[in-house]
Amino acid sequence: MLREISKYPLKIQGQNSTDLNEVRSPYDGEVIAAVAQADEKAIKAAITQADDTFRKVMSKMPAHKRADILSKAAKLIEQKQEEFARIIALEGGKPIKDARIEVSRAVSTFTIAAEETLRLDGEQIAMDRQPGNEGRIGLIVRQPIGVIGAITPFNFPLNLVAHKLAPAIASGCTVVLKPASQTPVSSLMLAEVLAEAGLPEGALVLTPCRGSKAIALVSDPRIAMLTFTGSQDVGWRLRHQIAPGTRIILELGGNAGLVVHGDADLEAASRAACRGGYVNAGQTCISVQRVYVQDKVYDQFVDKFVGLVKNLKLGNPIEETTDIGPMIDSGSVDKTLEWIEGAVKSGAKLLAGGKKQANNLLEPTVLTETKADLPVVCQEVFGPVVAIMKYKDMDEAIALMNDSRYGLQAGVFTQNLELAFKAARQIDAGGVMVNDAPTFRADHMPYGGRKESGVGLEGVKYAIAEMTQPKFICLNLPPLT
Repeated sequence: MLREISKYPLKIQGQNSTDLNEVRSPYDGEVIAAVAQADEKAIKAAITQADDTFRKVMSKMPAHKRADILSKAAKLIEQKQEEFARIIALEGGKPIKDARIEVSRAVSTFTIAAEETLRLDGEQIAMDRQPGNEGRIGLIVRQPIGVIGAITPFNFPLNLVAHKLAPAIASGCTVVLKPASQTPVSSLMLAEVLAEAGLPEGALVLTPCRGSKAIALVSDPRIAMLTFTGSQDVGWRLRHQIAPGTRIILELGGNAGLVVHGDADLEAASRAACRGGYVNAGQTCISVQRVYVQDKVYDQFVDKFVGLVKNLKLGNPIEETTDIGPMIDSGSVDKTLEWIEGAVKSGAKLLAGGKKQANNLLEPTVLTETKADLPVVCQEVFGPVVAIMKYKDMDEAIALMNDSRYGLQAGVFTQNLELAFKAARQIDAGGVMVNDAPTFRADHMPYGGRKESGVGLEGVKYAIAEMTQPKFICLNLPPLT
């Protein structure tokens, strides 16, 4: 029997569900909420509702009203910061101090979207550059594309959802959202906030469901765009399941690398690598996973880095002093531990961590002398593991960084501007951070990967461009006399 907990019914026109999913804390197993699950019929009904709202309401809503909704939502999220942060910590295991940062970023995401709504302008084209077009005027207007299907992950259950919803609302689109099954409560709370801010009913329809049911959302031809954040295996499979004509944005995984050159500020580099490697228990797609250090400063860097790692506090995400909370589930812990143990058996040295504790906690792990073909190096760990390796010169470092299936973000520490630009230009990644970890992301910057890390761009302004389409209009008027 369920305890007296928050229960969330389906909010899809004409649909009910008695199939409830218990949302449990990954730390202690406490039931956080019970969320009604959508089946294929409910998902189809959600798309119908969103499509109808798009045609009748959102596509006709003026920019100032959309901007007002987004601004009000930002203010409401800010007012509910502690409530959101607590839910993020409980359902996802993120330390409360990091959960507050996520809430603040969601406020920024909606605020930026409100501003960008008012900048969504077209342009005029001079048609009379060619003879015979003297009476013609060319105009380009940007129009919303329709219903957005959005699938979001567990690791940023508020701000990564915001990065789907805010640009869609700014564009005049509607959204059918499938939040992560492990962390749906943040999305449900956000939907309540948006309704309070004035978002019309049907402009956002949530379809909590198990992954196998999501094909009903993905393959529906009424979905104008699918935007997915998650694993590369699932993402690339979805690309083949969408209906013809459906656009797609895939924000997938990575094994982000960091170069620490001999002239770098080692204190700053070690702090950035430590933060970037273990924030959210390493469960971010731009988590520092591979660190390449020039041989002449390798020992110094390792000493500094290991010292910082050993001072990190592992524990209850609700406690203010916790630096690293639990991984999302026991399967993730066991897989990561298996990769660590496999690396050690293959000759890697374990300098810190490498052990699991109760409550899905895995100690922050540092490995050295790792081979390039080990899973902890060449695949995405998505856990609190950092491998540190040597290089001789920047050319070798760039080659090592590019020896990857992934290309989301990268980092380079050097005080040599020429080398910094060389690395930034030659590293094959969607973004290169100079004198910072690849984990850095601002909510207005373009964000997207190369190779197996995805297609399309997020970042509010850039997502709006993906969710709108230019339409050319040509007026044939009598020539001026």
